[in-house]
Amino acid sequence: MLKVVPGAKRERIVGELGDALKVAVSKPPEAGAANRAVVDLLAAALGVPAGHVEIVRGHGHARKEVLVRRMTAKELLARLGESCD
Repeated sequence: MLKVVPGAKRERIVGELGDALKVAVSKPPEAGAANRAVVDLLAAALGVPAGHVEIVRGHGHARKEVLVRRMTAKELLARLGESCD
């Protein structure tokens, strides 16, 4: 689960926020721009192509569920842990 903060000063993975991972992106929540920025940010942080990251639920909401293909949960957590500020 992600908690997305659009319109931030900079794009970053902030860290844990309750049961979610807080992610800040600079794009506004208009015409899917923030969602695309979330996908790009996660893909870069995980070292995978953007096509491997998909928002599967919450397209119009701050809370989103994301699917990352071709990566185990253990790999995902390890890579995200390295990317958090």
